[in-house]
Amino acid sequence: MDIAYIFTIFMIGFVGSFVSGLVGVGGSIIKYPMLLFIPPVLGFTALTPHEVSGISAVQVFFATIAGVWAYKGTGYLHRKLILYMGGSILLGSFIGAFASGFFPEESINLVYAILATIAVVMILMPRKETPDRPAHLIEFKKPLASGLSFAVGVASGIVGAAGSFLLIPIMLTVLKLPTRVTIATSLAVTFLSSIGSTVGKVATDQVLYAPAAVMIIASLIASPIGAKVGQKTNTKVLQWVLALLILGTSVQIWYNLIVA
Repeated sequence: MDIAYIFTIFMIGFVGSFVSGLVGVGGSIIKYPMLLFIPPVLGFTALTPHEVSGISAVQVFFATIAGVWAYKGTGYLHRKLILYMGGSILLGSFIGAFASGFFPEESINLVYAILATIAVVMILMPRKETPDRPAHLIEFKKPLASGLSFAVGVASGIVGAAGSFLLIPIMLTVLKLPTRVTIATSLAVTFLSSIGSTVGKVATDQVLYAPAAVMIIASLIASPIGAKVGQKTNTKVLQWVLALLILGTSVQIWYNLIVA
């Protein structure tokens, strides 16, 4: 890799990881289309959807570790919910990531576009804001949380995402959690999901290790910064930032699937 290519990959990782910490996602919702479209625009060799999903899976693993660490001691991490949703999504993401090795490239992009569209619809659905309160005081429906996270894990494992861009709308609209608890807890669940995705992608030889290493370095720097900024940002602003990011990437992917 030459310096220009390393810098390009680093900046993609930095921007995506900052947003990851800011709004509680693994960052792949942003980095997937950036890795797919930016390198060829700048004259570098294009990465395939399989390669992009493999790099994203490994990078999300490290980005979420850094993001969760920044929320340690804040009271926003719901440990019981992390256990129930994390275990289910870990299994689902491993199944999805392993199965993705047998998917044609167009199918991976299609799954990504469908997931992003569903996430945007759920985020923008009118709902009553749940008041902030300590995570340990919040109850939730355990079978519902586990079942939904398993389904998210399978689908997100296919595209190398950790599913947080779907987990957040589910936590907000279905489980009715406060926004800050949702953001912190989704990062922890996403970390567990990324274990399954990473193992599945490595096992099926879908990871380019040099670009992945550059993305990891960017993640460890940018994700904690984003998390600290997110803790001080208005929750409505965070929701709209997330919705607009997902909407933009969804439109871009659909355009390339249908028009290009």
